[in-house]
Amino acid sequence: MSTPTSTDSPESAAERYLSTAVKAAARVADIPDSVTPRPINRVAVIGAGTMGSGIAMAFANGGVSVALIEQSPEALDRGIGTVRKNYESSASKGKITAEQAQERVALIEPHLDFAAVSDADLVIEAVFEDMDVKKEVFGTLDALCKPGAILASNTSRLDLDEIARSTSRPQDVIGLHFFSPAHVMKLVEVVRGDATADDVVLTSMTLAQTIGKVPVLAKVCEGFIGNRMLTPYRREADFLLEEGASPQQVDAALKAFGLAMGPFAMADLAGNDISWAARKRLAPTRPKDLRYSRVADTLCEAGRFGQKTGSGYYTYEQGSRTPVPDPAVDEVIRRCAVEDGIERRTITDEEIVDRCILALVNEGAALLGEGIAQRASDVDVVYTNGYGFPKHRGGPMHYAQTVGLDVVLQKIREFEKVHGRVWAPAPLLVERVEGGHSTFSA
Repeated sequence: MSTPTSTDSPESAAERYLSTAVKAAARVADIPDSVTPRPINRVAVIGAGTMGSGIAMAFANGGVSVALIEQSPEALDRGIGTVRKNYESSASKGKITAEQAQERVALIEPHLDFAAVSDADLVIEAVFEDMDVKKEVFGTLDALCKPGAILASNTSRLDLDEIARSTSRPQDVIGLHFFSPAHVMKLVEVVRGDATADDVVLTSMTLAQTIGKVPVLAKVCEGFIGNRMLTPYRREADFLLEEGASPQQVDAALKAFGLAMGPFAMADLAGNDISWAARKRLAPTRPKDLRYSRVADTLCEAGRFGQKTGSGYYTYEQGSRTPVPDPAVDEVIRRCAVEDGIERRTITDEEIVDRCILALVNEGAALLGEGIAQRASDVDVVYTNGYGFPKHRGGPMHYAQTVGLDVVLQKIREFEKVHGRVWAPAPLLVERVEGGHSTFSA
């Protein structure tokens, strides 16, 4: 038997698979060739916070003129200041020239008047992740925007169809979920509502590629593709803490697997208050018989929102992003475990990887079966381009196929016996294995 070369290693096969997957993700299977994109010459972005200013930069980087709109002069000045600082930093590092930095800043026009949306071909809302706030913004856009303008929301989780119903033109509404920092991260989830017109979908997919992004189409559900899958991944990470692991052990095990960051360091970076708000919003719909970890909520109640407050799952020295383990967090974890009657034990790194990664796989198979994603490879494009999943493993669905779908199903069934119905295997996974198939594709 010959020794595998670098070109036929599993790692290089995964890289080739992803290259093909990115091209496939840009294609929308059910839109006829006769449909053409709408012309986009001018873009407006509502909100000059972290996401809004980053999205404005993403378009300026692609040479597209952007109106950046805020309500208060202070917020607008902060946003434009962030834009200037980012471009100056890029120029100082030699990534762009000083002239390019000036040109890109000039493409972003600051506005305090909402009427600046009136001549935009595409408006992207990037305001606070609150349904009532977003519906109010879309009602205003409906009144001010010209006919045929595309109205997009940067929501990461909320029901796009409900947002669309706050307008008289739901066919023009779409989700454009950029990832932070939006001027750096490649992924854009393009979220297609029930009423979204085909040419709006096609325009969004095409435009994302024009500005150097990687678009993946998703239908509407809680969290779309990426954040929906992130929920069970985080669920298992949180449960593992109560059962005996530490934040640093979980993070280290998943980094050793190849993830860019572990879940707790990532949560501290993103801001624990963001996911806390989502949990509070969904609390009324959570089945009372299902286990629920209160560790994250308890940390948030203590004001531990992550790097922004100097403490979260870890503590952070002033001006440092280096996570430092904190005995106070270990005490919170132990107390929650005792109160919930969970007996702590020694957790292996192998169990950490299996429970977190297979939770991703199982949810990915569930949303595939529901038609939320077009294809399994699209899920892998989302996770390798937006969530730091190791590209040499090809994404969670490709990884499951390399392990063997039958092996994956067996492990999931074992977890179901121990941990209950949150581990019920996705119907598509069962169907593929029982049909003797080795891939998620038909």
